[in-house]
Amino acid sequence: MTLSLAAGIDAGQKFLDVGFAPSGKTFRVANAPAGIANIIQRLAAAGVKRVILEAIGPYAQRLVQALSLAGFEVGLVNPRRIKAFRDAEGLRAKTDRLDARLIARFALVMQEAIRPLPSAEQMQLKALSLRRRQLVEMIAMEKTRLKQTDDPLLLESHREVIADLSVLLVKIEAELQSRIENDPELAKTLAILTSIPGIGQRIATLLITDLPELGKTDRKAIASLAGVAPHISQSGNMPPRASIAGGRPCVRTAAYMAALVASRHNPNLKPEYDAMRNAGKPAKVALVAIARKLLVTANALVKSGQLFEKKKIAS
Repeated sequence: MTLSLAAGIDAGQKFLDVGFAPSGKTFRVANAPAGIANIIQRLAAAGVKRVILEAIGPYAQRLVQALSLAGFEVGLVNPRRIKAFRDAEGLRAKTDRLDARLIARFALVMQEAIRPLPSAEQMQLKALSLRRRQLVEMIAMEKTRLKQTDDPLLLESHREVIADLSVLLVKIEAELQSRIENDPELAKTLAILTSIPGIGQRIATLLITDLPELGKTDRKAIASLAGVAPHISQSGNMPPRASIAGGRPCVRTAAYMAALVASRHNPNLKPEYDAMRNAGKPAKVALVAIARKLLVTANALVKSGQLFEKKKIAS
């Protein structure tokens, strides 16, 4: 269906700027319940069906949920795509109002920009997963600082912080695990993922929270979302060169770590890894290939609802 009217919203901590396309009209409201209600009322009165926002920060979360409940077609778009759209239009000036207009024009032109929004439960799981990663990173930083001092007072301070953060980490992981186990579909997905040699409990949990498309899309899309799909770059007489790019960094890191384990212990993938290394492939290239195979296999198994079996891994 071709749209003739769309809206774009630039969300900030204090204000929400709304732009319309093709009229270019804008208005601003406070980023508060009353302001959100005002937006919904004015969008409905104008006959707007599609609303696009940049997928950045937590400031728009309450607005997105309200728009979705009100029946609007809501899309969250990677900010890099909005920036590329601005560059394509040859624009340099940037304000919240101009951004709202730009996002509205993007919504009108890029008809495929809409993707299913995550549910409230998915967003909560993702927030817990993010907090877990933050705590792990903070513990690692404190451990590094611990090795860099010999002052008794500082040593004690670092050890206390590490202990406190570790307690919080255990609490977050327990809550995350409990929510997954109490959801029959997610619990089944967790059992499937952990049946694959190389994918442990933590990595399986991260895939569930940060790659909810697993089992719901095709192999090429899942590899691209994870940032392990090779993209060809070729121009003129230069030979084509394939490299990975984009995707979700946390998922790519998790897949790479899983590939490290699978290259040693997965009965199907270890021979493939050894063959690539013996053929002269760099270790990182071989590991990325293994990571891609792991995710493609996980996607196929989750889609079919089957546990991993030896010699039944996707190629």
